[in-house]
Amino acid sequence: MFSYLSLKAQTCESWLTVVLCMDVGLTMSNSAPGEESSFELAKKVIQKFVQRQVFSETKIELALVLFGTDSTDNPLSQDGQYQNIRVHRHLRIPDCELLIEIENQVQPESKEGDWLDALVVCMDLLHTETKGKKYDCLNIALLTDLNTQTNEESLEVIINNLTQSGITMQFFLPFPVEEDKEGQGDSERRDPGHPGTGKGLSREQKKNMELVKEMMLSLDVEDGLDEIHTFRNAIEELCMFKRVERRPVAWPCQLTIGSSLSIRIVGYKAVTDEKPKKMWITVDAQSHQKDDVKRETVYCLDDDNETEVQKDDIIQGFRYGSDIVPFSKVDQEQMKYKHDGKCFAVLGFTKQSAVIHRHQFMGSQILKIFAARDDEHAGVALSALIRALNELQMVAIVRYAYNRTSNPQVGAAFPCIKQDSECLMYVQLPFMEDLRHFTFPSLENKKFTPSDAQLSAVDSLIDSMMLVEEDENGEQRDLFKPHRIPNPAFQRHFQCLHHRAVSPGTPLPPIEPWLKAALDRPEVITERCQDPLDVLKRKFPLTEVEKKKKLKTSVGSVDPARDFRALIKQKILPFGEVCQQLTHRIEQLLSNKNTQYYMKSITCIQAFREQSLANAEHYNSYLQSLKGSIPNRGLEVFWELLVQGMICLFT
Repeated sequence: MFSYLSLKAQTCESWLTVVLCMDVGLTMSNSAPGEESSFELAKKVIQKFVQRQVFSETKIELALVLFGTDSTDNPLSQDGQYQNIRVHRHLRIPDCELLIEIENQVQPESKEGDWLDALVVCMDLLHTETKGKKYDCLNIALLTDLNTQTNEESLEVIINNLTQSGITMQFFLPFPVEEDKEGQGDSERRDPGHPGTGKGLSREQKKNMELVKEMMLSLDVEDGLDEIHTFRNAIEELCMFKRVERRPVAWPCQLTIGSSLSIRIVGYKAVTDEKPKKMWITVDAQSHQKDDVKRETVYCLDDDNETEVQKDDIIQGFRYGSDIVPFSKVDQEQMKYKHDGKCFAVLGFTKQSAVIHRHQFMGSQILKIFAARDDEHAGVALSALIRALNELQMVAIVRYAYNRTSNPQVGAAFPCIKQDSECLMYVQLPFMEDLRHFTFPSLENKKFTPSDAQLSAVDSLIDSMMLVEEDENGEQRDLFKPHRIPNPAFQRHFQCLHHRAVSPGTPLPPIEPWLKAALDRPEVITERCQDPLDVLKRKFPLTEVEKKKKLKTSVGSVDPARDFRALIKQKILPFGEVCQQLTHRIEQLLSNKNTQYYMKSITCIQAFREQSLANAEHYNSYLQSLKGSIPNRGLEVFWELLVQGMICLFT
């Protein structure tokens, strides 16, 4: 679906234009009970397509033409011709405004429109609005149920004009192109899920289908009938938001081996961590305008007057232990690692199996390194290096720097030879600080040695969950293809953006079912592993073990009052020892002259008092000692807070 458009959008430097031509006439609203009408399905197709273009940042302009409309608004509507056709939107870059218009303004209407007349209006629109501009592709996508009367006399002229203008066509119908074959019964003609009346195609639909076939086979397009799609198939293929198209950007450099051998190369990002374009901006909540909000940053000293500090009087500081080491901008420039600029220098070679481990690959990208296109000598030299590495099963260890300002990396360059190309694949390797070394206990445990039956059960489960199987030709086939699964975070992000744009004020929708299904285990695996899972449950029975509560043995620093109460309740330690732990913690808190620590200390003293009602000796002794030390320790503020918060027990 739209595969031609997608391909062109990736490779062409100029713009792509598409006119969406949709039938909104009377018959498009017809549907069998429990089925969506052709109008609803066609509207979903154009919504999904426009959504993809809005969020993919493709070089494309869209127009929208409706036919079967109650009103007429097009440049050719003179002398009673080209009636009930309305140019809803002229060629423009697709945006959220168009999505809102499709949602709210494209509705079923009550007239009939000639799809050939609508096609002529679309051709005229393309001719008029692309004149003098450079466009790589001109395309018309027509969505209709073909259930209208048509003036077929103009068909030959239309085909000639389409061919001369280089305009390509796509049709989207409620039924597949094979449905009108002779000799099929009504139940055989309609695929499950395709809307219709349940009685096969009408006479008008059969007649128009022949015209569509004649047109598509007459145009200079290979497999023209492949450009006739059904609504449902189109929706399935367009359900995901199209990824942002990226043109390959070459990175020219010199591959050096020692001081005397240099090969001109270009690098391209083959795999990289894709991030959505940051489009969040701060706007006024009422007006939704960016210009209504201004941001100002003010720096102030942490003093009573909050004295303002000018930006020029501020420098960066690096926390070094408990100290802060100041660094001026000059210092920061001088401390940067400096090198000679971009480089791809081979440091040496090693066996692939000896040092390079896949689990140690790191970085956010993989580079493909080719010889410079216009340098025959570079091509021969790089080819020799690649083939030698491949023969010897070795890799080159490389020092890589993207440019003068970037930090250098050490990586491995692997040989990659395919039928039509050969290159080096560069992957970053870790430095010493990047490696994490952990020590784990051995898995061998004589107390829990698995039996042969248990090991066999696990083996069976693994075999049943293999994501690769052989097809009828004996070739390996992947059941789960991550490289074809779109990033669910992107899909959800764009789904919510679209919903909020067209339906402001309403709750965001749930994740679309197709996306949840794409991330689930393949159904064939689920069915296949059910029996092995049942066996596994029987071989590894589970018994519930009550977790013993860990008894407290000391008063902690996070919530000492709670710990004190718990220790008193447990009655494991003598009362006097627990009181001594609490008073020690209170003294630690009071060493920080801060209101936050004062309040924590008061909470501890309140707990001390509550638990001392039966034995007040330790409490009163500590409180009298504390009161006597207040002046010398400068804790007058604390004592004021304490007196206000509680009544002391003195005997």
